Amino acid sequence: MSASGLLGAFSLQNEVALITGGASGLGLAIAQCFIAAGARVVIAGRRENELDCAVAQLGPNAFALSHDVRNFDAADAAIARSAKAAGAEVSILVNNAGIHLKKPAADISAKEFQSILDTHLLGAHALTAAVLPGMVERKRGSILFTSSMAALFGIPLVVAYSAAKTAYIGMVRTLATEYSSHGIRVNSIAPGWIDSEMMRRALSGDPGRAEKILGRTPMGTFGEAIDIGWAAVYLCSPAAKFVTGVVLPVDGGVSIGF
Repeated sequence: MSASGLLGAFSLQNEVALITGGASGLGLAIAQCFIAAGARVVIAGRRENELDCAVAQLGPNAFALSHDVRNFDAADAAIARSAKAAGAEVSILVNNAGIHLKKPAADISAKEFQSILDTHLLGAHALTAAVLPGMVERKRGSILFTSSMAALFGIPLVVAYSAAKTAYIGMVRTLATEYSSHGIRVNSIAPGWIDSEMMRRALSGDPGRAEKILGRTPMGTFGEAIDIGWAAVYLCSPAAKFVTGVVLPVDGGVSIGF
């Protein structure tokens, strides 16, 4: 294979990606990598100022979509608005939007639990259901879910978050089984401990916790957001054309370490 052919296998040229929660954190890193791979990217979120700043940072192939994933009835309109902004139909959907709740399981109210499920599960399902008919008609598409290490092993104080991220894996497998014959691939990434402002806040004042995490990470280091971005490029590119229904840990080996 020639060098150009090799690079083309990882190209997202002519793709339009909608990334929820795309204005910051892992979503922004995925957007950066997608654009570097040739895609046009629509980043969706609730905070317009944050969206505008991210689009300015990402450049002319990025577009902002003000959308709350919990507004399930607006999912069809969100897909249509994304296509209009980018000038072509959405061919990649990244269900990345999420919220976190760290609290003892016995103290979580039904309302708090439902809020986590609404954002992660029902929001992702609404957009997935909205984008699928067009993908089926065009006989191509890729849908990616951002899961978590919390779906692979027990982590205390995050029962609602863990439940939602674990449910993602069931959604991925069912959707892949149901739609792969239509040319639509459905996959998931399970990020490990990624160096970020959120992670640093979580570990502040608790150096022992950071040492414990690194002690069970075979690579002995935290990841970077871009590590998730490049993994997402692979899973949505022609290089992964025979990959569907998988959960790809990007975690420095945490999920297989002891």
